[in-house]
Amino acid sequence: MRTDAVRVEQNVDLRTLNTLRVSARARYLAQLRDVDALPDLLADDRFANLPLLVLGEGSNVLLTRNFEGLVLRVLAQRISETPIDSDSALVCADAGVRWDDLVTWTLAHGYCGIENLALIPGLCGAAPIQNIGAYGVELSDTLHEVDAFDRRLCKQVILSRAECRFGYRDSVFKREPDRYIVTEIRLRLSRSAALKMDYAGIGEELAALDIAAPNAADVATAVRRLRRRKLPQPSILPNAGSFFKNPLVDITRAEALTAAYPAMPHWKSADAERIKLSAGWLIEQAGFKGFREGDAGIASGHALVLVNHGNATGAQLLALAQRVQAKVQQQFGVTIEPEPVVI
Repeated sequence: MRTDAVRVEQNVDLRTLNTLRVSARARYLAQLRDVDALPDLLADDRFANLPLLVLGEGSNVLLTRNFEGLVLRVLAQRISETPIDSDSALVCADAGVRWDDLVTWTLAHGYCGIENLALIPGLCGAAPIQNIGAYGVELSDTLHEVDAFDRRLCKQVILSRAECRFGYRDSVFKREPDRYIVTEIRLRLSRSAALKMDYAGIGEELAALDIAAPNAADVATAVRRLRRRKLPQPSILPNAGSFFKNPLVDITRAEALTAAYPAMPHWKSADAERIKLSAGWLIEQAGFKGFREGDAGIASGHALVLVNHGNATGAQLLALAQRVQAKVQQQFGVTIEPEPVVI
C-alpha cells in the first residue's frame, strides 16, 4: 500500500473531525489522498471483518460511542469541467472538495444551478448520500452521475442519476450504507439556468440588498446571509445543522393538523399523496427551542438545530433528540426522524 497515497493512524480521537465536537475514538483512521489506493487499503489484513465509517467533515454525523473499526477520510480535492456545448458543462468534483467551495467555483466560472445550496457544510462526497437540499433546490436537480467504489463488486463504478434513487434526504447510498464509497460527483450545469427565488426569505433578502435584477452569485449571497443569521456556525457553537427532517404525512392527516393548528407551516411535496410539515415549527411548539439539558441543547435561534454547549457526549445529545421526538409524537402524532447518521 502506497504510503504517499494513504496515511493510517490508530486510536484517534475524532472530536476535531465532527462538527458536534463529540469525543469518540476510532480504532483506525485512514486518510486517503488517491482513490486508486482504495482497493489495497480495504484489502489490508488489519481491517478484515472490521466495520467501515466514511467520514468527511463530520457535519452530518452523531457519534455516540467509540468506533471499533476503520474510519476513512477521502481527501482528493480536484475540480474540473468538461464542456457539453456553449451553455453547459459537466462539472466534476472529488469527494474531498468542500461543498461550499464547489458552489463558489461554479459561480466564478459562470454556472448556475447550485447557488441555493450555498454554505451547506460538508464535503462533495457526502452531498449525494442524503441528497442535500435547501431553499427549494436539491442536489438531484443537477447531479448527472456519481463515481463510487462498490465494496460488493470490489471495483469502481459509475451510477447515473436514476441509479442513485434519490428521494427527500435519501438515496441508494443511504439505503445501502455498507456498499458504496463516493469518490467523485458530476453535475450538469448551465450558464443560463433559471434562478429559483420563490422560496421564503430569498426575495426579501435580495430586496434588503437593493438588488433588483439578481444573478446566481447574488442568490448565493442572499442564501449565505440567511443561513448565517438563522443557523449557528459550528465553529462557534458545535452543531450538525438541521438535525431533523421535515416529516411527510398523508393528505388526510395534514388536513386534520392544519385544522387544529391553522398556523402550522406545510407544503406540497414531490409525492402528490403526502404533505411536508415543518419539523422546526413542531419542535418549537413542543417547547424545545432554546432548551438545554447540561451541555446538550437546542439552538435558541432555530429549533431544528441540536447543539453542544461544551462537553456533551454523543449519548447525551442522542437522548435529547429522542426526548424531542417523543414529545412531538405525543403532542401532534407526527414522527420526526434524524437527518444525520447516528453511530
